[in-house]
Amino acid sequence: MQLTQGQRLPLSSILQGDQLTLSLTLKSPHVIDYACFGIDAAGKLSDDRYMVFFNQPATPCASVRLAHEGAFSLNLATLPATIERLVFTAAIDGNGAMRDLAPSAFAVQAANGATAATCEFQGRDFASEKAIMVADLYRKDGAWRLQANLQGFNDGLDALVRHFGGEVLEQPVAPARISLEKKIADAAPHLLSLAKKAQLSLEKNNLANVKARVALVLDVSGSMNGQYNKGRVQEVVNRLVPLAVHFDDDGELDCWGFAAKPQQLPAVSLANHKDYVNTVEGGWKRWNLGARVNDEPKVIRQVIDYYKRSGDLTPVYVMFISDGGVHENKAITQLIVEAARYPVFWQFVGLGGSSYGILEKLDTLPGRVVDNCGFFALDDLHDVSEEALYDKLMNEFPSWLKEARGKGILG
Repeated sequence: MQLTQGQRLPLSSILQGDQLTLSLTLKSPHVIDYACFGIDAAGKLSDDRYMVFFNQPATPCASVRLAHEGAFSLNLATLPATIERLVFTAAIDGNGAMRDLAPSAFAVQAANGATAATCEFQGRDFASEKAIMVADLYRKDGAWRLQANLQGFNDGLDALVRHFGGEVLEQPVAPARISLEKKIADAAPHLLSLAKKAQLSLEKNNLANVKARVALVLDVSGSMNGQYNKGRVQEVVNRLVPLAVHFDDDGELDCWGFAAKPQQLPAVSLANHKDYVNTVEGGWKRWNLGARVNDEPKVIRQVIDYYKRSGDLTPVYVMFISDGGVHENKAITQLIVEAARYPVFWQFVGLGGSSYGILEKLDTLPGRVVDNCGFFALDDLHDVSEEALYDKLMNEFPSWLKEARGKGILG
């Protein structure tokens, strides 16, 4: 069914049941923040927990969830009776106006994924507005109804919050978020969605104001050929770049490749990250790594020595990619025990392989000053969402930071 601006109709006339997805798809040259406001009978956001957006992706009852950018998963049956109306909004983050929109739409989908209704709109429907109340779901006579709202505001998300009686707080994490998104938007807009997801994970883990260096160690043994050819390793680079931009003032990612011997590669940056593995130093097939067999101790030794020589006590986050076949267990154990004395955290990630050896036992490794590493494995990078991957990557880093500071390892 095609809806028009201002149209209202019973929700039951287009779908059955209380579970659905409402998706906002705005085609804009600007960064768009999507939100859903749970409004009470007085027309106000009486409980801030019922504002769902990038920094709070679900209501306490999980009846409204930001499943992915612009798409809200809903279970209306479990919403508290105090919530009379759900208002789905879109706001420009930064400069710009809604008149710049290309053809856009919102859609209502049933639980089985079938599209029940759509409403199209575009820039000519607006002028200088920076925010839109796109669609409403509201209760009337005990039943839910849908309205194609499309009412604009001249200010952005903060204006919407104030309109619904919410309080706009000056949060200490805001400058970090703005800085990360602005840097990404200016230099690598194709990474903006990743940047928002990374920022959300950082804020959830109280890492928004942490400064750190970030490094990537890549297994380039022959068994990894498939991961390189399928583009999975390049995807790892892309997903780590927003973390480097956030944590490190220079926004660079120190990088090593290894096989029989290690090679320190040029730092990954916003300027060179695109197709990095296929272009830098002639591409991964030409890196000077000797025989294409994996020798982890040599590259671990090189990374330890590199950061030890710097004398810098800034924390270092190392993501170490391997597809397994790890057999130098004793040598790796000795190096990780030694490395625990330095400001370096190691996140080992198994990718598409098996036989990870000592890497699977790092959480119980004895003899260390602090627990300085973690491990998880994925059969395929696409087995987890980008949001879930960032959460996995940041899972043990906060506890290491706390423990390392307590031991005087960090400055």
